[in-house]
Amino acid sequence: MTSHVVVEADGGSRGNPGPAGYGAVVRDSDGQVLAERKESLGVVTNNVAEYRGLIAGLAAAAELGASTVDVRMDSKLVVEQMSGRWKIKHPDMQPLAEEAKGLAAGFSRVKYEWIPRAQNSHADRLANEAMDAATGKPAAGRPGKPNQSGASPRAGGSATRTPEGRPSLPTRKPDRAAVAWTGAQGTPTRLLLLRHGQTEMSALRRYSGRGDVPLTELGRTQAAAAAKRLAATEGLVVDGEAVPIISSPLTRTKQTAQAVADALGGRVETHPGLIETDFGEWEGLTFAEAADRDPELHRSWLGDSSVPPPGGESFDVVHRRVRKARDELLAEHGGRTLVLVSHVTPIKTLLRMGLDAGPQLLFRLHLDLASLSIVEFYPDGNASVRLVNDTSHLS
Repeated sequence: MTSHVVVEADGGSRGNPGPAGYGAVVRDSDGQVLAERKESLGVVTNNVAEYRGLIAGLAAAAELGASTVDVRMDSKLVVEQMSGRWKIKHPDMQPLAEEAKGLAAGFSRVKYEWIPRAQNSHADRLANEAMDAATGKPAAGRPGKPNQSGASPRAGGSATRTPEGRPSLPTRKPDRAAVAWTGAQGTPTRLLLLRHGQTEMSALRRYSGRGDVPLTELGRTQAAAAAKRLAATEGLVVDGEAVPIISSPLTRTKQTAQAVADALGGRVETHPGLIETDFGEWEGLTFAEAADRDPELHRSWLGDSSVPPPGGESFDVVHRRVRKARDELLAEHGGRTLVLVSHVTPIKTLLRMGLDAGPQLLFRLHLDLASLSIVEFYPDGNASVRLVNDTSHLS
């Protein structure tokens, strides 16, 4: 019998929904593996698989006679819902959460902690093995994530353009023309993607990733202009309540998001998945300075999304991180409009998912400071990019 254990759990789906599986590991306080669980689940979503991984892990901990449990997962959705900080609105999640809570009630204490994917590699491997068994072929990548070609299973289907091509914000009512054009079914989740305003780093055109710099005076003016535009947009305040406003955790995005929240009468939430690329040792350098410092690596980085800057993260890693964040937001707020305040790379990544495009889009798409873009994700997997890099509110 072990009084205290750590449960690491994960799950994924190739297609979302698609062939799915989960993995769970139970460790003692010294990190030794006490139990492993994995299972193929048929065709379900990422979030269902992640909950199933949690349930399997808790059940294994109970079989070992544990009294206290630390649960560690890279699913922010499951961690926040089980911690009671997020509401459980999706009907597929509610019975799973109740089952997990029932198991948790059998322990004297259960603590939930979000961890980065890299720290959850054992459970991730088990989940991939379960999906391999379900599909009968080797894993193409992270559960429910795109393969190396950049194709996005969740956002699959043909990319669309609105027939009228107008830059004005669409209303929240379903667009029958867009639906007819793609055959999309259901009410989409609409993401209004706002890039933060100017900082000293962006004014000097320097790589600005995890460095936590504030807005300049011009940046605050740009944020206020974007907020004014959104405040005049139909459907962002419903029954006196503003739509969710979700920001990267960095200061420049939180300041921009707060301007929007003040204009709409809402509040700002943060999500770590919306943070900018980690440029590592290139942080603070100009394009030319980075190219002079690491000429061969910089050249490779510009042509290969799997290549990271020295000490940083590759665009493939960013893609997987942002995709997971998107899936969590769709599960939590499906069918609603959200304002997401983020940075160049995460916004480009979300647009890339909407277009089902490859990684070269990252190098060919320009996004201005305080620009607005819109992408919709339908519950049947279709997507529609409605607006890109609109700065009409700044003129």
